[in-house]
Amino acid sequence: MAKYNWTFASIGGVTRVRIQSGEDILHLGELDKKMWTVLSCPTVGLEINEETLKLMDTDGDGMLRMKEVIGNADWLCATLKNPDTLFEQKAEVAVAEIADEAILAVAKQVAGDKETVTLEDVDAAITAVSVEEQVVPAAPLEADVIAAYKAKQAEYAAYFEQEKLQKLGLAVIAEDTPKPAMEQKKFEEMGAQITAWEGAKAAAEEANAKAWADAKAVYAPLRKLLILHRDFCRVLRNFVSLEDFYDRDPKTIASFEAGTLIIDQRACHLCIRVNDMSKHDMQAMQSGIFLIYCECNSKKLGKKMTIAAAMTQGEVNNLSVGKNAVFYDNAGNDYDATVTKIIDNPISIRQAFWTPYRKLGNWITERINKSAAEKDSKVMGDLTAGIEEKTKGGDAAPKPAFDIAKFAGIFAAIGMALGMIGSALVAVAKGMSGFTWWQYVLLFIVLLLVISGPSMVMAWMKLRRRNLAPVLNANGWAVNADALISVLFGRLLTDQVRFPLLKDPLAEKKKNMKPWQATLLTISIIAILCLGGWGIYRYLTRPATIEQIEQAVDPQAAAEAAGSIIETPAEEEAK
Repeated sequence: MAKYNWTFASIGGVTRVRIQSGEDILHLGELDKKMWTVLSCPTVGLEINEETLKLMDTDGDGMLRMKEVIGNADWLCATLKNPDTLFEQKAEVAVAEIADEAILAVAKQVAGDKETVTLEDVDAAITAVSVEEQVVPAAPLEADVIAAYKAKQAEYAAYFEQEKLQKLGLAVIAEDTPKPAMEQKKFEEMGAQITAWEGAKAAAEEANAKAWADAKAVYAPLRKLLILHRDFCRVLRNFVSLEDFYDRDPKTIASFEAGTLIIDQRACHLCIRVNDMSKHDMQAMQSGIFLIYCECNSKKLGKKMTIAAAMTQGEVNNLSVGKNAVFYDNAGNDYDATVTKIIDNPISIRQAFWTPYRKLGNWITERINKSAAEKDSKVMGDLTAGIEEKTKGGDAAPKPAFDIAKFAGIFAAIGMALGMIGSALVAVAKGMSGFTWWQYVLLFIVLLLVISGPSMVMAWMKLRRRNLAPVLNANGWAVNADALISVLFGRLLTDQVRFPLLKDPLAEKKKNMKPWQATLLTISIIAILCLGGWGIYRYLTRPATIEQIEQAVDPQAAAEAAGSIIETPAEEEAK
């Protein structure tokens, strides 16, 4: 048997098989299982018709697997004369294209004079089904009497059993025990009537239900054919390959794309329902994608869901837990969304360039706020302590005298530090003394690369490895190949707002300057900047004196110089 010639294409950075013809579907069982992009996926929570997935899930375990996809492909190829019609993805089939005789007979009956049969025609035929039902026997007693019997049945049966035992001397009925409202014989006759009626009623209803099921079952294979004729190729595009995801055609969406999240002037189109948050905590970080988890709630629909949205463009300064947004599902319904968790990964090289400075700014801000809070607390503590002492009328404790000897070591250490810093500055200035202007520019660029370079390199490596597979795996999928998101492709997954440049009527009005005034002001600013830069350059490159160098390189001399200004207590007393 000759090996089938498959068509391959690079989709999403990975070589995948493309299903393009009925022949491909006919030979699907011959495809190497290692070449499938997806091995299994859930049958709920996807954007493919749930009834379709349940029809394909032949073992009913809630998971669609390769063998079930292959089994349905074989069934379709045996039922249709030309499997190429499956690529039309319509819920209608030409009667002449049906190969199965039994299904063809039903299709002719449903279609009548028409050449095609549609899903709507089949549903209408099922609704119009009629069967000869068995007559359900009438109740022997009134409904309220039967209900009262049911309510008292256990109680009366227990009493009559105790009465029987009492006659045999095996039990004693308490005097306060309520007696039944009827005799035992009448109670048993009523029970027999009701039991017989219930049995006959159940048998008639079961027979009628079976008759209805049998009458509708005639249409079930044709209905399955029409549903799979509409959706089977879409399942293949999301199973064998991920073409619907990488195609980005507005008319087709991937089966796992739940809708669009609008947040921070951006639209995140890659939003995935979260089935198990604990699994996402373990696996989603490996994706390398900047993920925003949101709790979505629609009071109008009475629905709630958790989504993970991929942010692939813009900055992250305004994104934080607790931020509110709006989520739109694929049907256009809106949900109130609240950010509950953020997985921080690089979004772009530009964003990674500013990351060290943003982190440094956040750290400085936190330190300043913490220091200000501590000082405020100390000032308030000292103030309240002083007020309490004054209120008590006690004498304030004398302040300890300044012990100059105690701080001599501190001053010496400061002198040594200044000496070391001075020596370092002199060395740097000496090394830069021969620089030209372009070398200063180059030095500035080098400093920027030293600070931001590592962050940019890490971002570049992570952006090349962004992979959707861990996110899908966390949702119960068995993804067999990478689903990479390149930088260029990522830009298609997030839309960023673009505003035109407009004049703000509320902005401060500026006095218009004449051309010569604007030119003179520009020349003056440039001259001042040049003179200032030249002055700083001359100051940094000035030659150091012998005394400065010796003091800078000799920490002991610096300590002695610092100590010489410290007066001993005897000298102070002499003064």
